[in-house]
Amino acid sequence: MSEPADGSSRRAFLAFVAASPLLVAAGVERTTLTRWFGGSRRGDAAALALIDQAAQDAGLIASPGEALNVFDFEPVARKNIPVAHWGYLMTGSDDDGTIRANRDGFNRYGLRVRRLVDVSKIDPSIRMLDVHWDTPIVLCPVGSQKAFHREGEIAVARAAKALGHLQVLSTVTTSSVEDVTAARGGPVWYQLYHQTDWNQTRQIIKRAEQAGCPAIVFTVDLLGGSNRETMLRAQQADSRDCSACHEGGKPAPGLSGLVGNADNRRKPMIAEFAPATPIPEVGTPTWEFVKRLKDATSMKVFLKGIVTREDAELALEHGVNGLFVSNHGGRAENSQRATIECLPEVAAGVRGRVPIVLDGGVRRGTDIFKALALGATAVGVGRPYIWGLGAFGQVGVETVLVLLRRELELVMRQAGTTSVKRITPAYVIAR
Repeated sequence: MSEPADGSSRRAFLAFVAASPLLVAAGVERTTLTRWFGGSRRGDAAALALIDQAAQDAGLIASPGEALNVFDFEPVARKNIPVAHWGYLMTGSDDDGTIRANRDGFNRYGLRVRRLVDVSKIDPSIRMLDVHWDTPIVLCPVGSQKAFHREGEIAVARAAKALGHLQVLSTVTTSSVEDVTAARGGPVWYQLYHQTDWNQTRQIIKRAEQAGCPAIVFTVDLLGGSNRETMLRAQQADSRDCSACHEGGKPAPGLSGLVGNADNRRKPMIAEFAPATPIPEVGTPTWEFVKRLKDATSMKVFLKGIVTREDAELALEHGVNGLFVSNHGGRAENSQRATIECLPEVAAGVRGRVPIVLDGGVRRGTDIFKALALGATAVGVGRPYIWGLGAFGQVGVETVLVLLRRELELVMRQAGTTSVKRITPAYVIAR
């Protein structure tokens, strides 16, 4: 490979390689390449060596036990999942810049590790809403999971049961809340997309409540829709006849990100509304809707998609019971702002009064540790466990969760933190 001739060609080359999904699958960070390429010949050589390593395809793992980290599941899942469904899973907004920002954000924090602490016993458990959880790793809501594996949310629920994880079920689930709760062997939390008819939203809320869900997680970051170009390109590349699942036969699991724009015939929590007098919404939800939501249920109410101190403070003024610091995995607005960078200001607004769950770009135990140190009560993952699901079903999900927990416990030992409550801001530093 020849060396770029000048600075402009070097920048063009960097832009090309940094966008390569091969590098992402190999766990190569864009910020690392940027830092190395912009400097000396030695830096250029180091960056090119990383690219060369990623290009040496060692072959797909044949079983979950061969995986060294969660990235090993991604190419297997991509091979198994239809191209349009893969595009739905992996899309961000616009040029997917916020997906990259979520990952890059973790590299902006280093660890301040302590020595000579007895770390022979590590306790990664947490308490949230007065419930003990063996781990702070939460399975975030991901829609249409049967698009990735025939058992979908049921396989994920069984994995969550086996390993003691909190599972949050999407409104656009392809399995009912009752079936998922039965497979989980206990209650799950329920994520809510509001409907344009309040009567229908209320039916969803009551059904989740009757199924035993202790908390409802209202998603507020897609109220304006999103521009999902990666998904739309994948749909164009998919030649299957999908008329049994999607109106018109086009393989389109979702369009703009708005639930009302999708074909929801296979989504039991939306397709099974009972007849009722419509109560049309006027405009999109505001803080008044949060009050109405709280008045309509005995479940705890969380807001998912809060990324500023101002909105965190408003949420608490409106009696919200918890927050998810989230940008929908980069699928909402293309803010180019990492959720891990939003977390400190949200935590400052909350001041420990309610739980905070951080999601967005979490791929490593060190990512989880940094989020806990910066104020998160728990940390959510989405795409990684779906990679495990698409690759190997339930056992794939379980292995992804085991790897993440093992990495978290390792960095806890390395840092000298024997429990989650000991992971404080003193253990991270801005780079």
